[in-house]
Amino acid sequence: MAPQPTGRYVTASVAGESFQAFIPEPIPPNLSARQLATLDEPLRAAASALDRLALAGDMIPSLEWFIYAFVRKEALLSSEIEGTQATLVDVLAWEQTDQTGSSRIEDIEEVANYVAAVNHAFEQLRSPRGTPISIRLLNDCHRILMQGVRGANKQPGALRRSQNWIGGSHPGNATFVPPPPQHVPDLLGDLETYIHAEDELAPLLRIALVHVQFETIHPYLDGNGRLGRMLIALLLDHWDLLKSPLLYLSLYLEQHQADYYRCLSAIRTEGDWLGWLRFFLDGVAAIADDATRTARGLYARVSQDRQILLATPGATITAIQLFEQLPEHPVINVQRVTRLLSVSKPTAGKAIEVLMKAGVLSEVGERRRDRLYRYSGYLEVLG
Repeated sequence: MAPQPTGRYVTASVAGESFQAFIPEPIPPNLSARQLATLDEPLRAAASALDRLALAGDMIPSLEWFIYAFVRKEALLSSEIEGTQATLVDVLAWEQTDQTGSSRIEDIEEVANYVAAVNHAFEQLRSPRGTPISIRLLNDCHRILMQGVRGANKQPGALRRSQNWIGGSHPGNATFVPPPPQHVPDLLGDLETYIHAEDELAPLLRIALVHVQFETIHPYLDGNGRLGRMLIALLLDHWDLLKSPLLYLSLYLEQHQADYYRCLSAIRTEGDWLGWLRFFLDGVAAIADDATRTARGLYARVSQDRQILLATPGATITAIQLFEQLPEHPVINVQRVTRLLSVSKPTAGKAIEVLMKAGVLSEVGERRRDRLYRYSGYLEVLG
């Protein structure tokens, strides 16, 4: 079958250089019943994996533990794809104690901004008067994402008004050139309309289509990859596939980055939607099952460590209270404990000593002052 491009190329120019920019056709593509039938098996596998993840979430006494951990892990992975270098302990230390053992403060702030953007988006979706998935919400998330970090000078919170490109040093030698800026508002408006329209396609397929369309439009000067991956999680909630933000595809996309870019390119040049849809469904199934194992592992680890602590000689009420806070505060210092539990520094220090004796906490680095401690077992399971 001859290649069937899913858009058109137009001639544009920047600084006197002419190049070809791609304008995608609106989604959904025209897929036949026979073509869609080839997706039945991977679609069932992905849906079943999401059901297992939702069930694992329902069985956990404190789901907030896992939401806290999963959002931060996703923020780290999504930012790593864009070249940000930070560790999970760096990010948690920064959030919980306003200090870190790392010199990569700007990298850590980028990850923290991603967490803030995700939290803002879900707060809006949960609120009766909140902003639905829309250009406005994406702009708000983009503003949060880019605030005070690299890219802060690239129109935070606003659709781009100049040409961008992917790969290469200028549009003429780029791997891909998205639509010229004057087309972006209408293209993104069409995408917003599709999200809120009725469609007989399975929601998981619709999410895959929306993601690739967003990435093709590339509506911002920076941060498109992170927003596009965030959009997947928001749409899982929007279409009632997973009400808790426990599934993020950044790990899968990082592990299969070459295949991911190959699929995106094949859509634009050959109209190969099926290859992308299979790739996306396989990713959802793999990451949902991985998240289910992680959620169960975290719950098992907390339960095991609780029993160890209760059997530890000298375990105090304060130490037990601190332990129950650790899943949402897995990196702490004495000052943080005093605020969490409203206790004195000596009492906080004693609770930390008990948890170290029980093997629950371990020290981060070798500081003499302002020592940091982490819930090592929990972070090991989280990965």
